[in-house]
Amino acid sequence: MNAMLLAVALSLVSAVAYAAAAVAQSRLAGRIEPGTGVLRMLGRGAWWSAVGLNAAGALLHVAALNYGPLTLVQPLGALTLVVAVPLGARAAGRRVGRTEWRGTALTLLGLGALLMAAGGSAPHETLTLPEALGVGAATMAVVAGLGRPGARPGLRHAAASGITSGVASALTQTLTVAVTDHSGGPLFSWRLLTVALLVSAFAMGGLLLSQTAYRGGLGAPLAVVTLANPVAAAAIGLALLGERLQGGPVSLVLALLGTAAAVRGVILLSRAQARNADPGEVVPEGSAPVDPVPSRVVIGSPRPAAVPEPVAVRAGGAPHP
Repeated sequence: MNAMLLAVALSLVSAVAYAAAAVAQSRLAGRIEPGTGVLRMLGRGAWWSAVGLNAAGALLHVAALNYGPLTLVQPLGALTLVVAVPLGARAAGRRVGRTEWRGTALTLLGLGALLMAAGGSAPHETLTLPEALGVGAATMAVVAGLGRPGARPGLRHAAASGITSGVASALTQTLTVAVTDHSGGPLFSWRLLTVALLVSAFAMGGLLLSQTAYRGGLGAPLAVVTLANPVAAAAIGLALLGERLQGGPVSLVLALLGTAAAVRGVILLSRAQARNADPGEVVPEGSAPVDPVPSRVVIGSPRPAAVPEPVAVRAGGAPHP
């Protein structure tokens, strides 16, 4: 089989595994308290199911990176969104909304444009040790900035997850190319050991960040992860690994248009996620859900002589007859 076709086939199966893992993580995130620590989460079987699916997707992704360049393999991860959005809606017991379909379609069209602009040669260059350390330091600085308190933490954590996963893929390609290289170089070296440690750290960091991002819903955070991942990996491939866009300036324009379409798709998915949080009112991310039906609350207090009985009131404060 042609190397490029094999890379595409492996990427497709990897996307399905990642989609199932994303849905599992989203369901787990909806069942745990926001302050739940990592150690308590490790005791849940659902967490390990998500880890297993992510591991399967990662292994297939690594195999794909051995046959295709970053600019080809990474955008194919957009198919994760195609599978995960309807799968997540079904798990939540609802239908996929029109806005979600539009957002998914725009995100996929944008990433498809990036895929068309990608180069088609098999990978052959690797990161040097200073380059790997520089990439690692820059990634940690960006993730630290995205992790600061502020608005829309779910989308910011999703962006951080996508970036760390994309960087992990770029570093993984250095490992796979170096290990399968038959030039006679040493199989074990400080460079490869350092890169392997960085891959492990960023892969686990991306998994934990995505778990946090999915607490507010699946569609918009997954779209951000899906967009940030190939952009981060492609930036490394173009800047440090000698990869090139096909077609020169035309491909650059196509890539920019694709990025704009994908960003628009993420915005639509974010709006749909807010509406799904509360059909009657858009709830800001991180706020407590509002019960649409007034509830009866009995307010009890020490009984002064003038108040013989407690008064039943509605949640809004009006006495209940």
